[in-house]
Amino acid sequence: MSQHPSTSQWQLPTIVNGLRSARDQWRTQNGRSSGEKGGRELPSREAIGEVFELLRGALFPMRLGPVDLREESEDFYVGHTLDTALTLLLTQARLELRYAARQEKSDVASTDARALSLIQAFAAELPHLRVLLDTDVLAAFHGDPAARSVDEVLLCYPGILAIIHHRLAHHLYRAGLPLLARIGSELAHSATGIDIHPGAQIGPGFFIDHGTGVVIGETAIIGERVRIYQAVTLGAKRFPTDETGMLHKGQPRHPIVEDDVVIYAGATILGRITIGQGSTIGGNVWLTRSVPAQSNITQANLQLDCDSTR
Repeated sequence: MSQHPSTSQWQLPTIVNGLRSARDQWRTQNGRSSGEKGGRELPSREAIGEVFELLRGALFPMRLGPVDLREESEDFYVGHTLDTALTLLLTQARLELRYAARQEKSDVASTDARALSLIQAFAAELPHLRVLLDTDVLAAFHGDPAARSVDEVLLCYPGILAIIHHRLAHHLYRAGLPLLARIGSELAHSATGIDIHPGAQIGPGFFIDHGTGVVIGETAIIGERVRIYQAVTLGAKRFPTDETGMLHKGQPRHPIVEDDVVIYAGATILGRITIGQGSTIGGNVWLTRSVPAQSNITQANLQLDCDSTR
């Protein structure tokens, strides 16, 4: 049986000291403090993962809750699960707000009360989010001929997992908890390959079919009953900078997609352009200009447009 190697074999004291020096150097260069002594400075990815898993179960208890749950115990389970999830989320919200206050050199003492207020508002919004998510589940069921039931959609479709996370994360983002929101979104991204920034505004009845490789940027605005397929990008065309070369943050730079639009696989739509209501965007189209309502854009008619302007 092999034995655990001794620390001398790896020169661990030297490596540990070197890593500490690297951390200290980075913190000094970036004006960072070491955080709260004896405690965690930033929210935990693992804790947020647990929160979102609990919230999925509370939103859809008989489908995404525990396997042995019975309908007569549903309300008890939901109440208990929400208490656990929201208490854990409150702890993470306090960490984010304290961290932000320290970076901005503002009052840390007031952050705990603000965190409680934000999570109470988030909790009150959950019934509305459940109703909104029901429209997304129905859109997937009605939009995919392979779907045999809404239960199959909820249990199996990666697009539904991604939109559940997005609906929750978007509320946190708008409430002023962008780090918690981004962690929640990136957990879904890791699991599904669907990358939706929590800042994106998405209307009801949203359906992502297949999903892998979808990218939706921070300032995208998507209307009602929109359907997109795998490898679609709603991205930015360019990234303006200031006089020092730093990127401008938060500027509108992603597309607006109006109601009842369908975007097929591989389409890339870039910049602050508008896709008019009821339009269809064909597969692998590269689009950087607005199109009016009821447009039917394919590679072929884009090529014709290019030829006619030569």
